[in-house]
Amino acid sequence: MNIVEQNLENITKKIELQAKEWHTKKPELLAVSKRQDLELIKLALKAGQRSFGENMVQEAAKKWPQLKVEFPEVKLHLIGHLQSNKIKEALKIFDVIETIDSEKLAKLMAKNYHNNNYKTEFLIQINIGAEKQKYGIAIDEADDFINFFRNELKLPLKGLMCIPPYQENAALYFAYMHKIATRNNINYISQGMSSDFMQAIA
Repeated sequence: MNIVEQNLENITKKIELQAKEWHTKKPELLAVSKRQDLELIKLALKAGQRSFGENMVQEAAKKWPQLKVEFPEVKLHLIGHLQSNKIKEALKIFDVIETIDSEKLAKLMAKNYHNNNYKTEFLIQINIGAEKQKYGIAIDEADDFINFFRNELKLPLKGLMCIPPYQENAALYFAYMHKIATRNNINYISQGMSSDFMQAIA
């Protein structure tokens, strides 16, 4: 067993145990493949991993078209900030765009999405910690923006995404995200990284 297989097995066991302890469905593991060597990504694919996250459109465009031919079940997520001039390319490459973080971006996305036959799904990024240096929809604007995204722009909303403030109790922010999602009938939240995924599951 190679190191990638071993790591995948170890983290999968942790996720399964935590989900069982909290009586919740086993969450999806998103493997962040940004700046990773192609051979390591292939090892993860061969080990069964199928959901991957990339930060940059340009990097993903170089790596994933051929990989998705070899592994057509792959779901590729954009998890980095999306510039408006990269929208068309992002829609061609990504299955899920997790970083809808402004009205301007959402409107441009809708214009491009509806004029073509894309099947991309979207997550709205919530600035859950109200941090000036981070992108995302403000907490007090979240409900209105979700309604606007669904009903006016008519885009397929898969869920919500957040990144809590660094070195703070992430569990509090994850719990608040759950409240926002619940009251808007959303059952998919992308949250939790290597340091706090156990709290995210809880």
